[in-house]
Amino acid sequence: MATEVKQAAREAAVEAEALRIAAELGRELQGERRRARRVVGPGSALDRDLGLDSLGRAELIRRLESAFGVSLPGETLGTAETMADLLRALAGAGAPASGEAGWARGAGGKAGAEPLVGPAEAAPDQTRTLPEVLGWHAARHPRRRHILFYPGDLDDGAPEELTYGELDRRASAVAAGLAGLGIESGQAVGLMLPSGLDYFAAFCGALYAGAVPVPLYPPARRSQIEDHLRRQAGILRTSEAAALVTFPEVLTVARLLGAQVPGLSRVATVAELSGAAAAAAAARAGADPGGSGSRPPVVRGEDVAFMQFTSGSTGRPKGVVLTHANLLANLRAIGEAVAIAPEDVVVSWLPLYHDMGLIGSWMASLYYGLPLVLMSPLSFLARPVRWLEALSRHRGTLSAAPNFAYELCARKIDEADLQGLDLSSWRCALNGAEPVSPEAIRRFGERFARCGFRSTAMLPVYGLAECSLALTIPIPGRGPVVDAVWREPLERSGRADPCAAPEGDPRALHFVGCGVPLPGHEVRVVGAAGHEAGEREEGRLQFRGPSATSGYFRDDEATRQLRDGDWLDSGDRAYAVGREIFITGRSKDIIIRAGRNLYPHELEEAVGQVPGVRRGCVAAFGSADPATGTERLVVVAETREREEAARERLREAVLEKTVDLLGAPADEVVLAPPHAVPKTSSGKVRRSACRDLYASGRLGRRGAALWWQLARLAWTGLRAQLGRRARLAGTLLYTAYAWLVFGLLGLPLWGAVALLPGRARRRRLLRGTARLMFRLAGIPLRVSGLERLAAAGAGAPGGGVRSGGGGGRPLVVASNHASYLDGVVLSAALPAELAFVVKGELEDHLLSRVLLRRVGALFVERFDASQVTGEVRKAVAALLSGESLIIFPEGTLRRSPGLLPFRMGAFLAAAEAGAAVVPAVIRGSRTVLRDEAWLFRRGAVEVTLAPAQRPDGADWSAALRLRDAVRAAILERCGEPGLRPDEASAADQQPG
Repeated sequence: MATEVKQAAREAAVEAEALRIAAELGRELQGERRRARRVVGPGSALDRDLGLDSLGRAELIRRLESAFGVSLPGETLGTAETMADLLRALAGAGAPASGEAGWARGAGGKAGAEPLVGPAEAAPDQTRTLPEVLGWHAARHPRRRHILFYPGDLDDGAPEELTYGELDRRASAVAAGLAGLGIESGQAVGLMLPSGLDYFAAFCGALYAGAVPVPLYPPARRSQIEDHLRRQAGILRTSEAAALVTFPEVLTVARLLGAQVPGLSRVATVAELSGAAAAAAAARAGADPGGSGSRPPVVRGEDVAFMQFTSGSTGRPKGVVLTHANLLANLRAIGEAVAIAPEDVVVSWLPLYHDMGLIGSWMASLYYGLPLVLMSPLSFLARPVRWLEALSRHRGTLSAAPNFAYELCARKIDEADLQGLDLSSWRCALNGAEPVSPEAIRRFGERFARCGFRSTAMLPVYGLAECSLALTIPIPGRGPVVDAVWREPLERSGRADPCAAPEGDPRALHFVGCGVPLPGHEVRVVGAAGHEAGEREEGRLQFRGPSATSGYFRDDEATRQLRDGDWLDSGDRAYAVGREIFITGRSKDIIIRAGRNLYPHELEEAVGQVPGVRRGCVAAFGSADPATGTERLVVVAETREREEAARERLREAVLEKTVDLLGAPADEVVLAPPHAVPKTSSGKVRRSACRDLYASGRLGRRGAALWWQLARLAWTGLRAQLGRRARLAGTLLYTAYAWLVFGLLGLPLWGAVALLPGRARRRRLLRGTARLMFRLAGIPLRVSGLERLAAAGAGAPGGGVRSGGGGGRPLVVASNHASYLDGVVLSAALPAELAFVVKGELEDHLLSRVLLRRVGALFVERFDASQVTGEVRKAVAALLSGESLIIFPEGTLRRSPGLLPFRMGAFLAAAEAGAAVVPAVIRGSRTVLRDEAWLFRRGAVEVTLAPAQRPDGADWSAALRLRDAVRAAILERCGEPGLRPDEASAADQQPG
């Protein structure tokens, strides 16, 4: 037994030391790009998690062999994909422990002695489900505080506390209670609970039972419980819920839902479920003292975690299906994007039935092991300063809210309440879930700067339920980006042209940048014709990534409308500037008010039933309020009443109806004459047209005939459509012409290169033809810094690169890679003496093989890791023989902007050969011809050569420093952000 214990200790020591070595190498390679903490474990992928290319793997294996005094099998380099693979290889090679002292220090001391406070620990990357995440925390630190809940004011008694161990115990009791009710794995369970500790027990209990939680928002006022529950019946029916978990105040009425929802025969409180579980456990223990009870269901990553419903109306709501894999992918990407650290503290008042509160605040704090300070939404709405007081008292660092909350704080908090308020710890103030107002974030920043709030902490974000939660987030610490564009071009033709008009000019529109796509996710803007739009062209925002839903629950038609190939349509309109996304509006008519989605048809139907209002002649829409920076709810109702007293009574009745339905009055009720509300030919209300009439002050005017208003609107739409089609036709014609130019010149070039004697002649012909291609295609090509090539090799003997008559030793030109045009760009821009380093796959195709061989290209193998050292030696030999090389160190390209991590091969070769590396920066080629697209777009291309970087040695460390210096020089000039390894797609992560 003692021998087995010692063997286990030795294995643990080997594993700990190997993981430490891998983490150290990963930090070296990724440098400052590794913004968020990630624990390296046996399941960590060598490429995705550690950022190792083939040479990085070779270096890791070398370090492991040196540390443990073993020689690993040669095939390990090509077959190892995770740290577990390398650990097995070490075990097979008989690796001894390098020192048990280091392992013992990391063991954490005696069992049961864990501190109640201390740095947070994230769940391991290999956790696949939310139950696994909670189980990991409960087993590792059961007594650590997870949630601190304030039911009322922060000073009204002690807050309620929930530890990981207690949550695990309470969730297990709820799961047993659900099992006792006959709930089976995969069945939906509705949760209609207010914010509180019972909510977490119910949600996790449903997951433990293998069920699918369906959050429902609880009634705001007791007087409306019956009406509220009747509206929630649509969600329960659609989800086919088998049970409803609720709270005592509404239990009796909630049980009446069983008659409206087929299959919903079980309604219970958390206390009832826990009590039933305890009684059942006691009965089982008495009947079978040695029994272990029933086994919990197995939950997998691809199983549905919960359903987020996008509507609570009486119509058919849509349930977004989210798996455990979707949620964990979103949480991990959010952690990377905002650089979640062990010292972070989350503060939230957001309702738990809303995805920003449920996923963004609670699930994120659960996954990363962060303390969550929680209060009731009603507590915040009653006194908004309570939110800021909680941030100040608990030194909160992460907190999210809709735009209206920031506006409410800026306008409603008294000066006296600011005394002693300290917001200096708040580093990420996420602002999302509704349109972000430039004025609101400016007012909030100015008002609370005296309390230590930094304006750079404001992070306007964008997300949607169909992508789990978040889709785009700015880089922390950057501060908001507000883009001013001319109103007329955007409204008329969808062009977001930058505007230089002074502040307050009505000709300008202002949009807040919502950041860049999450790591591993992509977005694109699609124009009216279905093609990807260019930069600053408005269109539909689409996305894809591991957080994206598979569709709507049992709603094939809605799912078909959601999908466009492997892209999903957000339903919102936007434009892009680089990778930054600016949301301009919604394609759908949802009204977002105070963080809630209001669906106009429900309100229109209710108002239409008010006596005196013309049924079917009501329009409800949201309208931006420049005074408050929030969206106002406007209700337009047609009536024949003319007497002022009767109209006032009617206005009050409409307001009362909105209060009954929504819990809050409309901001404005407009009583319009008959035929004032525009409609389609089929009789449907045209809300957007009504909003335009309201905004222009022309709604309800009797002087203008309705047909004239509709004619003007029709003409405006027709003119915009004709403009879009004209631009598309121009793009298609230009694309055809550009392809014709490249084709007509490319084919004769291939034949001439194949037959022409002399490599130097062939290279000069290639350069001349490439320059002619750009000239005839109308693509301006500007080159600067060519003198730096000669300077990089000046004063040394050898063939070298000549530019303007200079000479010198061989060098390497390293360039960013943004488009398939880049090879042609560099052929035209650089001297003909340089040889391209190209991927070996191009030898498989006759046309590329003949052309590239004849001009002396160097073919290298990217995918076979076992050949990587030989490929480096091939490049070293070429340099030592006097050949200068051109290489794209990213190794691949992608459609969205961003500089990918650089592979090490070129820099190892340059270091060993003592060759300088000249950074070449290409700008504009991605706009002209984007990856995954065939449309050419007009634009200029620039090539800038930066000062040469010389190696300061011939070893791995020197190559690493050389790589980082070259990448920094390109990143400074390319106008695109630097990406981390996990932000590249799977195709970008091939070894090589």
